[in-house]
Amino acid sequence: MKIIARSIFLAALLSLPLGYVAMGQHHGDHVMVVPSDIKWGPVPSLPAGAQISVLEGPLDKAGPITARIKFPANYRLPAHTHPVIEHVTVLSGTFNMGTGDKLDMGKTKPLTPGAFAIMQPGTQHFAWTTEETIVQIHSVGPWGVTYVNPADDPRKK
Repeated sequence: MKIIARSIFLAALLSLPLGYVAMGQHHGDHVMVVPSDIKWGPVPSLPAGAQISVLEGPLDKAGPITARIKFPANYRLPAHTHPVIEHVTVLSGTFNMGTGDKLDMGKTKPLTPGAFAIMQPGTQHFAWTTEETIVQIHSVGPWGVTYVNPADDPRKK
């Protein structure tokens, strides 16, 4: 009986580090989102018309973030920067994106569904659309938008 009890105790003791490591690698609940679960809302930091759905966040805190942004047809996003790296994946439509200190439609690259872009922190960039376009943004927060020309910031209007 003592041998069985010791074996059970030893097995339990040896399993503790494995359980602790697995728990330490777990950063929260599993999340699965289907399109019908996505709720869209306004984006105060972008010109009127854009909508956002935050899938992982919050955007203003340290940690991983994932958001989808829906831009209407004929949308213009003035030159701006972010304090953190931005990974952009185009899900639908065409996202015309370029770098520079002002929106220049002749200096953009058309990104179609499946296209991917990386903007390093502080990179001045801009975008425009001709059709409804949805992009997915991945980064590590806190997220922010700073316009190259402060007059373009809709939060100041």
